[in-house]
Amino acid sequence: MNNRFDFSRRKFLKDSIVLAGTPLIIKNTPLDFASLYNPGLSAKLFWIEKGGGPAATGLTWGTPWPKGKLKRGSDFYLTDAVGEKKALQSWPLAYWPDGSLKWTGHAAAAGLSVNSDYTVVAGKTVPYQEEVVIKESAGSILINTGKITCAINKKGKVLIENISINNKPVATEGRLIVLVQDQPDDDDIEIINKQELQGSIDSVTVEQNGPLRAIVKITGTHIGQEVTLLPYVIRLYFYANSDEIRLLHTLIYDADEKKQFIKGVGISFDVPLNDELHNRHIRFVNSAHNGMFAEAVRGLTGLRRDPGKQIKEAQLNGKATVPVSQFPPEIAENLKYIPAFGDYTLFQGDSTGFSIKKRTASGYSWLASGRGERALGTVYLGTPQGGLAAGIRNFWQSFPAQLDIRDAATATGKINLWLWAPNAQAMDLRFYHNGMGQDTYELQREGLDITYEDYEPGFGTPHGVARTSEIVLKGLAATPTRDELLYIAHNIQEPARLICDHTYLEQLRVFGGNWTVEDRSVPPKAAIEQQLESYFEYYQQQTDFHNWYGYWNYGDFMHTYDQDRHTWRYDVGGFAWDNSELSSDLWIWYYYLKTQRSDVFRVAEAMTRHTGEVDVHHIGRFAPLGSRHNVMHWGDSAKQLRISTAANRRFYYYLTADERVGDLLREQVDAAKALNIIQPNRKLEGIRDKKQPDYTTNKIPASFGTDYGAIAAAWLTEWERTNDAGMKEKLVNSMVTIAAQPHGFFTGSGILHLDTGKFDITTSEALSVSHLNAVFGLTEIAEELISLIDVPGFTKAWLQYCRLYNAPPEEQQKELGQALSKLNLGQGHSRLTAYAAYYNQDSKLAARAWDEFYSGKAGIVPGQIQARKISGPYVLNPVEEDVAVSTNAVAEWGLAAIQCLAFAGKDIRPLIPYNNH
Repeated sequence: MNNRFDFSRRKFLKDSIVLAGTPLIIKNTPLDFASLYNPGLSAKLFWIEKGGGPAATGLTWGTPWPKGKLKRGSDFYLTDAVGEKKALQSWPLAYWPDGSLKWTGHAAAAGLSVNSDYTVVAGKTVPYQEEVVIKESAGSILINTGKITCAINKKGKVLIENISINNKPVATEGRLIVLVQDQPDDDDIEIINKQELQGSIDSVTVEQNGPLRAIVKITGTHIGQEVTLLPYVIRLYFYANSDEIRLLHTLIYDADEKKQFIKGVGISFDVPLNDELHNRHIRFVNSAHNGMFAEAVRGLTGLRRDPGKQIKEAQLNGKATVPVSQFPPEIAENLKYIPAFGDYTLFQGDSTGFSIKKRTASGYSWLASGRGERALGTVYLGTPQGGLAAGIRNFWQSFPAQLDIRDAATATGKINLWLWAPNAQAMDLRFYHNGMGQDTYELQREGLDITYEDYEPGFGTPHGVARTSEIVLKGLAATPTRDELLYIAHNIQEPARLICDHTYLEQLRVFGGNWTVEDRSVPPKAAIEQQLESYFEYYQQQTDFHNWYGYWNYGDFMHTYDQDRHTWRYDVGGFAWDNSELSSDLWIWYYYLKTQRSDVFRVAEAMTRHTGEVDVHHIGRFAPLGSRHNVMHWGDSAKQLRISTAANRRFYYYLTADERVGDLLREQVDAAKALNIIQPNRKLEGIRDKKQPDYTTNKIPASFGTDYGAIAAAWLTEWERTNDAGMKEKLVNSMVTIAAQPHGFFTGSGILHLDTGKFDITTSEALSVSHLNAVFGLTEIAEELISLIDVPGFTKAWLQYCRLYNAPPEEQQKELGQALSKLNLGQGHSRLTAYAAYYNQDSKLAARAWDEFYSGKAGIVPGQIQARKISGPYVLNPVEEDVAVSTNAVAEWGLAAIQCLAFAGKDIRPLIPYNNH
């Protein structure tokens, strides 16, 4: 290792934490905090995942606090089950309207026991026993966790110069690699030109600088011969007393999908190998039966001459053999005739199968070495004196993925971690049809009518979509035992994770008061809770039955089922990928909050990663809007705030303090500016033929439903994160001017001035209402806004909307001057009725909410999954199906069930009789 720095951990100065993407200057402090401090205030944590033992790496989570109890700058510590105090690194995540802390982020050093309960306590910080030490120079950053050191470059194409243990490198030359070619891998094309691009560094920022957790953010692009493609964002996470580095890899797609086909996306490390060939060890881990592929570069088993039990067992167990001079002579003299296999590849081509092959070197044949179903995605290369273990999280779920070992028979081996496998076909992200003549809005509406696809030339492009992946690098001072490597691999896939206990979250109402922890105390509630469980588990099954996996797909559900073909409508326009339609993200997150189940959390996490990255354009013409449901995630011409909405990401951000999701939330603060170019209603009859007003980036059309729900979610989250008075002012202005419309929310839409947050007040008395207005997060965000900001007119307007949407026609006529017609999703809107009942303490209205919920109007009649098994020649593979299930209906049923229980649970009555659906 090049020891360019001379420093002592004890000389480390505790610099202020630089929050990822959070302004360092808070613009307003409305309260005098002189006496605002409550030492002893505590929050219980819960192990949502336990891994296999003590947390090998450090942990990060978010903790909420009661309003008005803690000031900015409060200290915290951690206590275990026996009351022992442990140090925490803490920072603010969000503030209450009075400026007190609402959420704080916390990091703990490696080594917490998963067999202990933990509690965050407000109080004087405990002295640090371990520290992450950072030494920064003009060209590099050196980080010492106490277990490993890592040198990071600030420029060039080598991101990680080395990872070392006790001044001995176990990995060097960490580089990002992209392979690109000018043709797809099909279409019988004979000549394909390929080239390799390497990640080039544009900027390096220390986002957190310890003492227990450090984050280094690296941004750049991939550069080749006259080609610059695919911007990236890398975050490296380091924890005190940990030998692991967590690497969060975000790739933003900006290639020309018709001319540039990505053949491989990965990261490569060199691994120094200074031992005998028979003491160089290769490991791959299989998820099935905790299996493992374990070999040496030069094997000593199965030979015609037996080297003896001691030598063979040492090699099989990754230990150093006795010196060659002590080998049996017939072995020692002929070692040179035993082939040394220097190259290995594990290729996960789909979610159900992987293969392993090896060869001696380039230019020689590959040997088939093993097969399996789902690899855990962990590889090891090293010697008894140390090496590198590395793993890709959600490896088989995000196929095609690949792990390579190269040149292991030389002095410097190599590990390649491929997020997109070069052994697979190149990415082909071209649109899937030629438009079929839909070159006018009228023809596109006709197409929508038959396939539910909203097509428009030039809109079905992946330009600007992103994908975030997680990699763990672990420096080891010796080849791990097989059990140790299994433990490492399982911890990479399901890392130990602490999260605030959900009973505490419910008590503080930090995600609103529209959910409650699971309650089966009386039969009607038990029946609903059971149905919630059944639907979640049904979708777990469907994910596996129908292979909802893949680099660009993992984390999404399909939209609608095809009962004739016994499959989901993966190839039918707008019926294919769901893309957050009708708030499937919110359904899963609120169900997690109810149950605190780890499997629900993993589904919600994967959905947040997917819908926030793949379904949203982050750069380019459509940024930062999302794309409506389609055969291809980015294929629809409806680019909308309702898909990119911050409402879907807030849960994961606050629960985990994840910096990348923090980026996505901030991306949405000014997202509404894009509506001046792309109006969601531009194709509607009566609008498409009219000249549109002259909109600007600060004057845009916005509905009071899906648009405002997303705008308010972004502004609310930004206000919480920064306590920015200007952001609150825009929220208040928007609330006041919606309330001032002739019919409040029933006015439907208006012209929004983004610089002030004010809507123009219309003089029209026309009513406008859509069944979609409230079902993309507006319901949930409005409830939070009312609880945080006192704008009586807004509260009145929202309660009117909640009360009247499902009201009898005569009641609508009396209050609005006319009855509302063609309203849909009656069951889903029962939660609005329930909220109005709760707010006004109206038991009669609560009874109406339950009637609406049980009726199943445009939803699901209460009952359990009625799945039947289909097998034989009617399907490719056996499946279980319930033809009455659609993701729209289940998401709305789930949200209605959860919120009716929360708002009207005390008025629940026995279930009315129902038929199996």
